[in-house]
Amino acid sequence: MVPQPLIIDCDPGVDDAIALLLAFASPELQILGITTVAGNVPLQHTQTNARKICELAGMRQIPIFAGCPRAMLRSTLETAEYVHGATGLGQITLPEPQIPLQEQHGVDFLIATLLAAPEPITIATLGPLTNLAIALIKEPRIIPQIREVVMMGGAITHGNVTPSAEFNIYTDPHAAAVVLTAGLNLTLISLDVTHQAIATPERVSKIRELGDPIGSTVATLLTQYSSHDMGQYGFAGAPLHDPCVIAYLLRPDLFTARPCFVEIETQSAESLGRTIVDWYGVAGKAVNVNVVETIDSDGFYQLLTERLA
Repeated sequence: MVPQPLIIDCDPGVDDAIALLLAFASPELQILGITTVAGNVPLQHTQTNARKICELAGMRQIPIFAGCPRAMLRSTLETAEYVHGATGLGQITLPEPQIPLQEQHGVDFLIATLLAAPEPITIATLGPLTNLAIALIKEPRIIPQIREVVMMGGAITHGNVTPSAEFNIYTDPHAAAVVLTAGLNLTLISLDVTHQAIATPERVSKIRELGDPIGSTVATLLTQYSSHDMGQYGFAGAPLHDPCVIAYLLRPDLFTARPCFVEIETQSAESLGRTIVDWYGVAGKAVNVNVVETIDSDGFYQLLTERLA
């Protein structure tokens, strides 16, 4: 098996951290680097958290880059400490990382790596799309070098930061619009899918029973992380958003999807960041996104638990 070359762009974040651990445990993936962006928490924390998670997993060889500290046009940074904790990893304390932060900017790493690659590279985006959008604007020649972008973002039915918008898209809707109109091979995993992947107490217990530092850390993160969503949505636990992206790369058979035309609302103050999905082709526009509809949540948690072990 030839591992699939992959760049992960993220804003750790509890669910980003678990997505990284799932990716680290998957020999099908060759992780070329991790780029970080401001999102769940400011950039100073997201880049530090990425390095902490790499050290926790013993993955010190993966280079980590800091990218954009704010959205393309919005002057106020939207963050989610109320979900992820003040520094992004809930209440747990991991040692200060010894892995160095790379000096190169995350956007420049994306461009240089893609242009130099002998074959197209997959990009997994787990946070706001600022880094990728800036890279596409700065160097359009990277487009044919991108095999696929699998992104966690968007809300087809109900938003989580406004009635119609999901956090990653709302934080930088203009970046999302750039990415969706760039002519890329895109797969979108929205809240409508991730809200099917609930970390119930039974599923968290199975992870805790792994009995090692990884399992206990993930179980603790999930227990703390669940409180917000249980209160807001009445779920039995937290939905695991970002690990669904990595699971899709590993086991697309766990998901169903259909091609649609998708666009992002960037003009309306009331609907800023809304993900507009043309399910039935009524707009008559060419499809541009593979929109995931469902997930086999039992299969997803079985995969996650087995890999964390």
